[in-house]
Amino acid sequence: MSKHLPLAMALALLAPLGHAQSAPAPQVTRATLANGLKVVIVEDKLAPVVTTQVNYLAGGNEVPAGFPGTAHAVEHMMFRGSPGLNKDQISALAANMGGHFNAETREDSTRYYFTVPKGDLDVALRIHAIRMAGVDMKASEWQNERGAIEQEVSRDLSSPVFKALTGIRQSLFAATPYQHTPLGTRESFDKTTAADLKHFHDTWYVPNNAVLVIAGDVDPTQTLAEVKKRFGPIPSHALPAKPGFVFAPVKARHIALDTDTPYGYQIRAFRLPGLQDKDYATALVLSDALGSQRAALYGMGMDGTALAGGFSADFLPHGGIGYAIGIFPKGGNSQNIDAHMGDILAKAASKGIDPALVSAAKQSAIASLEFAKNSVDGLANSWSDALVQQGLQSPQDIARAIAAVTPAEVNALAKRTFKADQTVTATLTPQSSGKPVASKGFGGAESFNSAPDSAVTLPKWAQERFATLHIPKSNLHPVDFTLANGLRVIVQPETVSDTVVVSGAIRTNEDLQAKSGQEGVADVLDSLFNFGTQRLGRLQYQQALDAISARASAGSSFGLALPAAHFAEGMKLLAENELSPALPEQAFAIVQRQEAGSVAGALQSPDFLSSQQLGEALYPKHDPSLRHATPKSVMGLHYSDVKDYYASTFRPDMTTLVIVGNVTPEQAKAVVSKYFGAWQAKGAKPKVDYPAVPLNKASQFTTPDSAAVQDSVQLVQNVPVTEDNPARFALNLGNEVLGGGFYASRFVKDLREKNGLVYTVASGFDLDKNRGSYNVQYGSDPDKALEARALVIKDLKTMQRAPVSEGELRQAKGILLRQIPLGEASFGSIAGQLLSLSMQGKPLDATEAAAKAYYQLSAKDVQAAYAKYLHPDDFVTAIKGPAPKA
Repeated sequence: MSKHLPLAMALALLAPLGHAQSAPAPQVTRATLANGLKVVIVEDKLAPVVTTQVNYLAGGNEVPAGFPGTAHAVEHMMFRGSPGLNKDQISALAANMGGHFNAETREDSTRYYFTVPKGDLDVALRIHAIRMAGVDMKASEWQNERGAIEQEVSRDLSSPVFKALTGIRQSLFAATPYQHTPLGTRESFDKTTAADLKHFHDTWYVPNNAVLVIAGDVDPTQTLAEVKKRFGPIPSHALPAKPGFVFAPVKARHIALDTDTPYGYQIRAFRLPGLQDKDYATALVLSDALGSQRAALYGMGMDGTALAGGFSADFLPHGGIGYAIGIFPKGGNSQNIDAHMGDILAKAASKGIDPALVSAAKQSAIASLEFAKNSVDGLANSWSDALVQQGLQSPQDIARAIAAVTPAEVNALAKRTFKADQTVTATLTPQSSGKPVASKGFGGAESFNSAPDSAVTLPKWAQERFATLHIPKSNLHPVDFTLANGLRVIVQPETVSDTVVVSGAIRTNEDLQAKSGQEGVADVLDSLFNFGTQRLGRLQYQQALDAISARASAGSSFGLALPAAHFAEGMKLLAENELSPALPEQAFAIVQRQEAGSVAGALQSPDFLSSQQLGEALYPKHDPSLRHATPKSVMGLHYSDVKDYYASTFRPDMTTLVIVGNVTPEQAKAVVSKYFGAWQAKGAKPKVDYPAVPLNKASQFTTPDSAAVQDSVQLVQNVPVTEDNPARFALNLGNEVLGGGFYASRFVKDLREKNGLVYTVASGFDLDKNRGSYNVQYGSDPDKALEARALVIKDLKTMQRAPVSEGELRQAKGILLRQIPLGEASFGSIAGQLLSLSMQGKPLDATEAAAKAYYQLSAKDVQAAYAKYLHPDDFVTAIKGPAPKA
């Protein structure tokens, strides 16, 4: 489960989306039941998929004094059982529906959601209704879940960025409910009882304090009738008064922390209006304008002042936070960057913001409404956010407010906001990590006595639904063609919105294609694409994108998103950036210094040291994957080296371009041929696949991380399986038994549910042309890391000794089979799937072929595959953080 936290700063800041073309509005059905439940049903035919979201208007704000994580804990316990539906049944049902479910606790609300095949809508609604009617909140269940939620707290407290943002929040929202995040603290959870949590649920989780949003391929009339049947009998009751908000003036404060990242953060934070304030639209436009790639803050990363820069905002219903961000290299001068950001913001406050940036920001905010239609869950999110977070009637309401914003209003807000005596600053300074330390072994008692839990008996109303499995039909019917120059183009027309999404990739591999001593050349090249084209400079190029409401990126992976009406213009600009990049020599000197500074910090960071040590334990001494950039290799590059690398690696016959959206195959072929058809490759195709490697030997090591209070653990081993090996189907199916379906998987049952050792555990196979690996990852307190590892080993050996149960097998198959429609429920997932299949050289119907393979597998097939290919005692165990305790 996830939670809502302040927006984490990142290096990449999205360009404005621009103005969207009008599209037919989806059919919307509204109702308010007699018990007060508000219902909104939005029809969307992108895929045979439905998203359901129950939003309770209670979150971190409504918690009792001294118990900041109460709402978050209730969110967790909602998955631990209700009268008439125990936790095992909830887990099994969610897994059988494909496992796409979760919840998030926000400051003012808590959201529970399922994304399921349309035939499972009634099951999702039943689960929502049963949990609204009541929860068990058994003390024994809370005792186990408390261990897991405390691991979540430890994970976030291991993030210096999280700690800095928490300090910023405390300063901006002192003495209000927003001064703490909904996460909670270990101390408060230790004194929280199951009775406390049940009281919170029974007080706030009532129909007259909830909004139900349903989006997807539904019949609105039938769906509303089902909602009334399931939710109508749940009684309403009076609600307590909600906490008020009285904001005191912000006092200047500086927060200084060390960070384990390879670069440092300089942050200036300000309090902004909230989602429900009259000035919210103005604040949104202000944030987008300052965050534009044409604005001065972003320009810090382009002129060498910083590694990167920008502005972003996190908006809550009653208040917002604006962040100006500068990224600096290890050893860099954060004070200079802070002063530069201060000058930029002071100028915005005194002289105003460029009206052209304000106009582009307005277009960006309005256009995002159209792009929300490109995914089923995105559409549901936009409606839930509008109704619950913003207090509006529809997502379109905010569009009118944004359209009415004037430059004068934006400038007035900037003048009120950017005051030195009301600025909270934070400096996160990168610190070196200790070298990895080898260990003789972690020990830990391994028990082989416990067998998997008995099969779960589903409620009668669900048994028939999941009694048999069916191979779903894909809704995708892409048109696939290759230009004369070898460029492969895949087109999937979709008409749910007037937009087009383009995803492209070139098969390159610096480790195999860069000359010796030129490590880092690929990253330098990719950064240079940001400087525009040979015809249009950086700012002119971005201005051209803004003019047609497009966002684009170029490089070895490239893409475009824009209104369908401007498809041809956008493709012209994308092709120009990809095929005729400016690659200016003066920018090369800037990027080279930035990359060298970033690499210098990375080489001492815990993440890099742990990753490099892991690679050395898995692969032969001179394996190409162990190559990495150094400050020396980056600073040793010549401008000609970068241009030569571009000329030799960017080839049409190694490239796939996928187009999804409101465009015909004929239009796409004509446009792509016009702008990409003249691109030519020289010489034979290069080899870009890593060679095969032998199996690894068992080893263990710990990488110190002074910023972490929790251990991040990876168990990895090489497996003699590749992406084309038929055994991959049985291994993937078994992995769903081990790590899929949330509470329903063996790893989660053992590591989280029964013992509270971890918050999450993930596992999976990484297979390519010539090599493969198996990886298990989790985070836990140092005194729990070894016990968790022992349970992973135990579960793997159990898989090898005995077939999985028929119930587990059917559930795992159900997850994988339902991923076909669920994987087609957004433009992004469609493009990603088609691009991935192309890059692997597989047919575009390979997903359906895989479904047939999964359907036919037996429990003995899974057992045999795990017995043959997995070696539980031969993991490389990599721990990053405090030394584990036996």
